[in-house]
Amino acid sequence: MNDHAHDLACVRDATERLLDAVAELDNASLAEPSRLPGWSRGHVLAHLARNADALVNVLEGRPMYSSAEARNADIERDAPRDIETQAADLRESAARFQALGEAPADWSRTVELRNGVTDSASRVPFRRWAEVELHHVDLGIGYELEDLPAEFTEREIDFLAQRFAGHEAVPPTGLSAGDGRAWTTGGGAQGAPVAAEGTPADLLGWLAGRRDGSGLTVNGALPKLPPL
Repeated sequence: MNDHAHDLACVRDATERLLDAVAELDNASLAEPSRLPGWSRGHVLAHLARNADALVNVLEGRPMYSSAEARNADIERDAPRDIETQAADLRESAARFQALGEAPADWSRTVELRNGVTDSASRVPFRRWAEVELHHVDLGIGYELEDLPAEFTEREIDFLAQRFAGHEAVPPTGLSAGDGRAWTTGGGAQGAPVAAEGTPADLLGWLAGRRDGSGLTVNGALPKLPPL
């Protein structure tokens, strides 16, 4: 089983790093584009706050979001807010998630996320950790994939490699960090096996849709991964 208590502590630390960085922003920089197409930095922070509340819903047995339309509408509603409001919402929603995570519960139970996806409750804190870390990078304010904790990077590569394993659109693909660490993914599509080697940051960037894979050494063409 995943160590949810350890992951909750990592979420707390990642959130503090994010809040410290957000404290350096002003309203003008918040309105500037993030690295996510069509989203300002305000959109990213609004999403992070609403995601914390959505994961509270998951842990309490409610639908993660009432609908995809409502999720998107909430983000659009909250994106234009001033920096003080955004920071307070981010802090308070994170605290709600943290408090629930620290309450006694059956962490072996199965919970339902979006689009019918199910997982162990014990993995929810790691999912929140991924949201905080990757979207911190998406803000484009100096926190890069190379700055992510090494433990997080390796575990997220594991998670995403498993997610795409057997995917019908992805040929068999071997990934190597060049230091003995290796992963396999894909395998559901026909075609010659692909081998890609690079730094953990570049491997994660490609798997997570944050980099195009140009930093990887590949023996052919990198597969086009489906959206997360």
